[in-house]
Amino acid sequence: MTADEVVRRLANGMTIGIGGWGSRRKPMALVRALLRSEVTDLTVVSYGGPDVGLLAAAGRIRRLVAAFVTLDSVPLEPHYRTARQTGALELTELDEAMFMWGLTAAANRLPFMPVRAGLGSDLLRINPGLRTVTSPYQDGEELVAAPALRLDAALVHLNRADALGNGQYLGPDPYFDDLFCEAADAAYVSCERIVDTAELLKEGGPQTLLLKRAHVTGVVETPNGAHFTSCTPDYERDEPFQRAYARAAADPATWRVFSERFLSGDEDAYQAAVSAFRQEEQV
Repeated sequence: MTADEVVRRLANGMTIGIGGWGSRRKPMALVRALLRSEVTDLTVVSYGGPDVGLLAAAGRIRRLVAAFVTLDSVPLEPHYRTARQTGALELTELDEAMFMWGLTAAANRLPFMPVRAGLGSDLLRINPGLRTVTSPYQDGEELVAAPALRLDAALVHLNRADALGNGQYLGPDPYFDDLFCEAADAAYVSCERIVDTAELLKEGGPQTLLLKRAHVTGVVETPNGAHFTSCTPDYERDEPFQRAYARAAADPATWRVFSERFLSGDEDAYQAAVSAFRQEEQV
C-alpha cells in the first residue's frame, strides 16, 4: 500500500494506536499522511512522541491515552505541553506497565488485566474510572484492573517487512509494536524496505521477526519513514532537526513557517526539504 491509501481507510472518531516509543521508531510518514487528510476527532493511544505533538498541533486529537509524551532528548514534547496547558485534548494518563497490560488485554480480547502498577499512586485518583479487583485465590490481594486498549487501527514502523506483512526490527528494542498490531482491528506497517521473506531471516535471524502476517492489514515501504525519530540501525534520531522542530513549536509564527516548509507537501516534498535542511546545517 501507499501511506495515503492507509489513511483513506481511517475515519473520524477512530481509536488509533501509534507504535514506537517517545522519539524512537515512530511511523512518521504515516502520521504525515494523516496530517494531509481531513481525519479528525481521534482517540490516540501511544507511548507518545512527535506523533502526538504533530496531531495535537493540528487539532486532530480529541482524547489521548498515554504514559508519557516526550522527544527523549527534549524531555516534554512542546506541542503536547501546549495542548495540555490550553485544555485542547482530553488525557487518560496511565502507568507505563498498565499501558502495556492494557494492550495485552486487548490483544487477547480480554476486558482487562489485573496489575499491581498504579497501586499507591495518584493514578487511581486522576482516573476515577479505573477499578480494582480482588484475587479469587487465598491471598485475596487487591489489584488494579487495567482496561483493554482496543484499537480500530494501529500504525507502526519497522526496519524491514515482506509483502505479506511479516515485520522485522533490527534495533535494540522491539518496543510494543506487536501488541499494538494485535490489539487493533486493522494494522498498517511502514518499513524502511520491503524484502523477500527469506531475506528477513538472513539479516537478523528469527528472533527479530516481531510481526506476524496474520496481524497485519497493509505494508508501506517508506525509506526514512521514521524521520526525525530514530530507526536504529538504519539511522539515529535527527537531533538538529528535532531541535529546530522544538524551537519552532515554541512560537506560533515560527511554527507556521516550519509547517509551510516541511508539512505542506507530500512525503517526497518532505524528504527533499529535510535534505535541504541538512545541507544548510553542514554549511
